[in-house]
Amino acid sequence: MKLAIFGSKQYDKRFISAVFASSEFESKKSVELVFHDFPLSTDTVALAQGAEAVCVFVNDNLSAPVLEALHGVGVRAILLRCAGYNNLDLETAERLGFFVANVPAYSPEAVAEFAIALIQTLNRNTHRAYNRVREGNFNLDGLLGKTLRGKTVGIVGVGKIGLALARILQGFGCRLLAFDPFPTDAFKQYGEYLALDDLLPQCDFVSLHCPLMDSTRHIINEHSLLKMKKGAMIVNTSRGGLIHTKSVIAALKNRHLGGLALDVYEAEAALFYQDHSDDIIQDDELMRLLTFPNVLVSGHQAFFTEEALTEISECTLRNLDDFLQKVPCKNSLVNKEKPLAKRASIPVRI
Repeated sequence: MKLAIFGSKQYDKRFISAVFASSEFESKKSVELVFHDFPLSTDTVALAQGAEAVCVFVNDNLSAPVLEALHGVGVRAILLRCAGYNNLDLETAERLGFFVANVPAYSPEAVAEFAIALIQTLNRNTHRAYNRVREGNFNLDGLLGKTLRGKTVGIVGVGKIGLALARILQGFGCRLLAFDPFPTDAFKQYGEYLALDDLLPQCDFVSLHCPLMDSTRHIINEHSLLKMKKGAMIVNTSRGGLIHTKSVIAALKNRHLGGLALDVYEAEAALFYQDHSDDIIQDDELMRLLTFPNVLVSGHQAFFTEEALTEISECTLRNLDDFLQKVPCKNSLVNKEKPLAKRASIPVRI
């Protein structure tokens, strides 16, 4: 059988191929890996012809039309090499009988450490200092930051990544608050759970670590921004759709929001993971964000460590093995005991 791997970069090919070659996975005996550089979409779905399974990433299109087309060319398994599945029409996938599995947790420390890097870069203006010094400018005006010790940080979403961030921030001496509709005891040794409306006014920094679903889409919006402390900063290393972009632009313009660091962006699918340095980018909101001196944008790289890519590859191939051997898959997103309607109401911790 063939496994068609869409949206694959050189690093995907390197890590997936290495794990595949060195592993004891049963799938090695019968599987051919076929890498496609471009993402899965209505325009590229025909290239899955002859494959029984496809492997996709965060910005691949898994809408109903694409799923129908995949099913029509004989694909029966969808392997997501990521935790989130907001780009997947889960109801259609279940109706068509697809085997669907994700990578629910991989190196949470990688994302948490990157969130810290963004917080410190934004807070201490190291990105601006770097550019100044390269031009021979050693002036410190405009680079003033704040000491993290004693500051209040709000963590929105306390899964494995949120907990990893809490452990790091405790070492900085921060006061930690958290919001999660399904709190667990694991965070209580680091800080206190509060309702979101009670958390936001107290925080100097807010870091987002929740999945994108109906209940979390635009959780940062015009109204929630008004509840935040003037001058507070937001960091998002989770999903772009958690933030309403026009609202944060307005909050930056009127100086209510003190800073914004984004590793994800709600309209990133058309841009991220591709080189557009010779293009005229048509996304006016993203371009407006890039004009602010107190905004950082990176290209969805928080996960991007050797350890995380190895774990993603290993888990993806284990999921493939479960599909081929027709055994229950612990990472399956369909055909579980609970009906889809009930499962959809339970947030996936990432």
